[in-house]
Amino acid sequence: MPPDPQDVLRQVFGHAEFRGPQREVIDAVISGRSALLVMPTGGGKSLCYQIPSIVRDGLGIVVSPLIALMHDQVKSLQSKGVKASFLNSAQTPDEMREVRRQMESRELDLLYVAPERLLMPGFLNVLDRLELALFAIDEAHCVSAWGHDFRPDYLQLSTLCDRYPNVPRLALTATADRDTRADIIARLRLEKAAVFIAGFDRPNLHYTVTAKTKDHLQQLLRFISRRHRGQSGIVYRLTRDSTEYTAQWLREHGVAAVPYHAGLDDDVRKAHQDRFLTEPGLVVVATIAFGMGVDKPDVRFVAHLEMPKSLEDYHQQTGRAGRDGLPAEAWMTYGVGDAVMFRRFIEKSEADEAFKTVERKRLRAMEQFCKASRCRRQALLGYFGERPPQSCGNCDVCDAAAGGRDTANDTVTTATAADANPQNAPAAQAVASASQVRLALVCVLETGQAHGADYIGQVLSGRRTPRIAAYKHDRARTFGMGGDLRTQQWEALLAQMVEDGYLAAGERERGVLTLGEKGLRELLGEAGEFAAPATSTARPPKPARRRAAEPIVKLDERAEKLFEKLRAWRGVVAEELHAPAYCVFWDATLRAIASAQPKSRAELTAVHNVGPAKASRYGEAVLDIVRAFERDE
Repeated sequence: MPPDPQDVLRQVFGHAEFRGPQREVIDAVISGRSALLVMPTGGGKSLCYQIPSIVRDGLGIVVSPLIALMHDQVKSLQSKGVKASFLNSAQTPDEMREVRRQMESRELDLLYVAPERLLMPGFLNVLDRLELALFAIDEAHCVSAWGHDFRPDYLQLSTLCDRYPNVPRLALTATADRDTRADIIARLRLEKAAVFIAGFDRPNLHYTVTAKTKDHLQQLLRFISRRHRGQSGIVYRLTRDSTEYTAQWLREHGVAAVPYHAGLDDDVRKAHQDRFLTEPGLVVVATIAFGMGVDKPDVRFVAHLEMPKSLEDYHQQTGRAGRDGLPAEAWMTYGVGDAVMFRRFIEKSEADEAFKTVERKRLRAMEQFCKASRCRRQALLGYFGERPPQSCGNCDVCDAAAGGRDTANDTVTTATAADANPQNAPAAQAVASASQVRLALVCVLETGQAHGADYIGQVLSGRRTPRIAAYKHDRARTFGMGGDLRTQQWEALLAQMVEDGYLAAGERERGVLTLGEKGLRELLGEAGEFAAPATSTARPPKPARRRAAEPIVKLDERAEKLFEKLRAWRGVVAEELHAPAYCVFWDATLRAIASAQPKSRAELTAVHNVGPAKASRYGEAVLDIVRAFERDE
């Protein structure tokens, strides 16, 4: 009789209960039905194919495009006593032969492979001779030309339907809008499959968007220093050069940081990723080449110094923070030039017009999210077709509206005089005066329609920079006339003026601003007031703060000392195993052990996320540490 999924969940993975639709998905696959699962990063997608692979007879094949993900998941599964392995180009011929031997002798429950290897005729011939439990197609959005990470190899996976008609297929993704989901179903031939959408919300993530300034690296440093000093994080940049420079700059300013991009030597790139997985408090500055294969639970922040090109990208990348369910942050700087650059890429691409139309739509949605004057989570989830609450209480906009923590410093949504001088007004005004809009338009005209938002903002706020002095714009009529707003607030206002047609952003690298049709009418006195990106004057009641999925276990001073001893032990064990520390125990699990201070194997097994397999492997060592600590104390 096959094991019960609930027993496997508890005894192998150490969890007491399933979350969301996990049990429904698992039951569907175990019964032999194919399925599509959309579940946010950190929601527990992997359990939905790992448990059926253990319960069902035969070998579970996991299709993944990422070698790093294969390695991490197999190490984690093996630490729990699961018979798992992988086949990829990083292995030696002898290692590959040993894995094939394990496959053919029925010694494995799970095997991870890349799509191109799976589809090799020789590999398929081997599978033809085996009993197969399932095919799990991870990162399934890669099959869609509408998706944000299209990979042609995925298109051929549709052949699995014909070759193995009785083997259930489970397609999984963290990010797919309605069009992408339809494309996945069509291309993988999942028309009769069950569809499970677990939602896109990450309630433990706090979202902040700030107006980008010339000192954006200082903005980043302030954010890290004030909120995440000594914690792991990812900083995304668009280019390889900016990635290298930013990592070096952070190191020079006391932040442990390494770069990661496709141009680095393979050994260097792997070494940097391994350091990130195993070294506490390291920051990786990366292009989008980094992240999809990183299953690190304690990333406390993801920062973007440029706006991503779509909300799909943004949701996927920010989802790498807080996978342990503890509070984490998604922080981004935004400037007009970001959208201008992406728009130029779209128009110059050789894609057909239908594809360009979709890309323009996604870029507009991303811009609107950055400029949102309503709850960020509401804007994000609304894009994916969900109906979120009116206010989430866990983003910069909700914080400002409720008088919560100070995120108004440089935020895009607070571009009014009331914010610059809160003594003059208790809250941000809803509509900027027409005089402020006209002042900005006159400044753009007076400086020759030849500069970007950052420059115009500096002129208006009265900053005498060498560049402004060189152009003699410190003598302009409008110089310093907008001193009631900070430079970054002017930038936010200018960005909204571009969105509403008062200004146009040119195609140059800096996003040069010129007068738009509505701007010309405004200067001629034919238009009314301009709606600025500001919050409402009516302050709503403070919304209830949404709690993280896994609340932090609060430790007293004594338990905190035990926690540090457990962490030190874990570091030694992880080094011996050549594995990331979280493959032994997550921080959250060690905190729970330090709080419970178990006296026996049974008490240790009862701690959340431990389970019998981990207790069997590490139980005596952990209990010895707890006993020694109690004696010493």
